[in-house]
Amino acid sequence: MGGMKVLLISPYELGRQPFSLAHAAALLRARDHEVVLIDLAQGSLPREGLEDFDLIGISLGMHTATRIAASLLPMLRRKATQARLVCYGVYAPPNQGLLEGLGVDVVLGPEFENDLIALTEDEEPGRRAKVTFVVPDRKGLPALTRYAHLQLPGGGRKTVGFVEASRGCKYLCRHCPLVPVYEGRFRAIPREMVIADAEQQIAKGATHLSFGDPDFLNGPTHALRLLEALHERWPEITFDATIKISHILAHRDLLPRLREFGCLFMTTAAESFDDTVLGFLDKGHTGEDIPHAVALARQAGIAIAPTFVPFTPWTTLEGYIALLTQVRDLGLINGVSPIQLAIRLLVPQGSYLLRIPGFQGHLKPFTDAILGYPWASPDPRVDMLQAHLQAWVEHAEGEGRDRLSAFAGLWRLAHEAAGRKAPALAADCAGPHIPRLSEPWYCCAEPTTSQLARCAVGA
Repeated sequence: MGGMKVLLISPYELGRQPFSLAHAAALLRARDHEVVLIDLAQGSLPREGLEDFDLIGISLGMHTATRIAASLLPMLRRKATQARLVCYGVYAPPNQGLLEGLGVDVVLGPEFENDLIALTEDEEPGRRAKVTFVVPDRKGLPALTRYAHLQLPGGGRKTVGFVEASRGCKYLCRHCPLVPVYEGRFRAIPREMVIADAEQQIAKGATHLSFGDPDFLNGPTHALRLLEALHERWPEITFDATIKISHILAHRDLLPRLREFGCLFMTTAAESFDDTVLGFLDKGHTGEDIPHAVALARQAGIAIAPTFVPFTPWTTLEGYIALLTQVRDLGLINGVSPIQLAIRLLVPQGSYLLRIPGFQGHLKPFTDAILGYPWASPDPRVDMLQAHLQAWVEHAEGEGRDRLSAFAGLWRLAHEAAGRKAPALAADCAGPHIPRLSEPWYCCAEPTTSQLARCAVGA
């Protein structure tokens, strides 16, 4: 079969230059297919010529990306009359029925590459062996300087390259979107491929690498060998990674080596300090483990950026105030993006949360509008507070407020909701300023209204 004309689209990937497009492009271009890449977070679909494509693939690695894709699929189906429409990624299989109803021809999971190749060569998907990783081909994507950058505490900034060293995850956290798809499976990307991808981004100006792995220490030996090789070649390059609370504790002996190899900060999914909530989420750590992990990271000279899912069906007003109090007492205000303290638990199709006995009693019927199961708190004041907090965070970000000022608003609103006067916050309670990416990282949560509006411009 002759070469095809292929369009690959990324609706949204957290401010990252999308690996899911670049890796597929490398494989398809090696087979003489013409591949056009469009990142809707940085650009828009072409007004003309959609009818010329033979295949259009849309990467659905996030819930927000899927929401955006759902809004543009009818138009794509109407204009790209000759194209085979394909959706792939973590969020594609759970939403297969919806996607097919919007005109998608083929739905593939996150291990999509071989099936995508098969479709371009007139073969049936699912017959090829496990994908062989190659160096991603990033030609045609916007420059790295247009993506999220690293903000340094002193006011400097670094251009960021985005790399992946592994796929999947060994763990079964019930709220994680990876779990229904990977079911505890994990695989490492060959070290030489990751190094080559880092090299091409460093050549384009990256001075910091952000690892997109669900958990960087799922394979600690692989991770350490990779970092050692990277540091030997580019000792000035820094990095960040996502690492579980339980991995920080279990691999505390590795933290000094991470710092030696250039780790500036770790993102870690703390989620909650409430052991009941952590038990429902099956996180594998307790509320008491979080302060220990924070102390170990700081002792190693690594900043820590916890993420939270503060609003769940089990959240109470007092519990939320207790979470804010812990963030304050641990000196984490400057380490936590304010939006992390205002988001709601997402319950998508196929979520392992649905396996919790009695959990479905919290839920309303699945709705395509949010690609999830709506839920309401038993206490209406909690839902009202969450709405007020989200609006406040969006307002504070729009005004360019610092994190302490944004936190002070959350603190005040939470206490007012409980009918209490908010205690004064000490001037020095915010803790150290830490390096952070210019676009907040989070998942397992419903997107904010401003996020959807900002990312849907290209669509």
